Amino acid sequence: MANDDLVFYVKLFVKPERVDDWLRAFDAIAQAMSREPEFISCHLHRDANDPTQFTLYERWAEPGVEAFLRNQMKPYRVEYDAIIEPMLQRPREPQVLVPLGEWRGART
Repeated sequence: MANDDLVFYVKLFVKPERVDDWLRAFDAIAQAMSREPEFISCHLHRDANDPTQFTLYERWAEPGVEAFLRNQMKPYRVEYDAIIEPMLQRPREPQVLVPLGEWRGART
């Protein structure tokens, strides 16, 4: 694991009636992101107790948030940002994390 990767943890609270719409929109943007040369990985999780709460864990080969934002102003990202706001109960809660280590089990 590269310690200079840019890592995001993002919480999203989706309106109950818009969960399926958001999942479709996220799948489309994840497919587009995965074709970017700086993209490393993205993991999507749903909260076990709240089916409207999701978390994303993204890794990018970017030197920092500013470079990431400059590189991500692509049409697919702008379109996604414009359509998801009405789907959310409240604004996204992003955090930038500093990678310290990674351990994997025998199954990986």
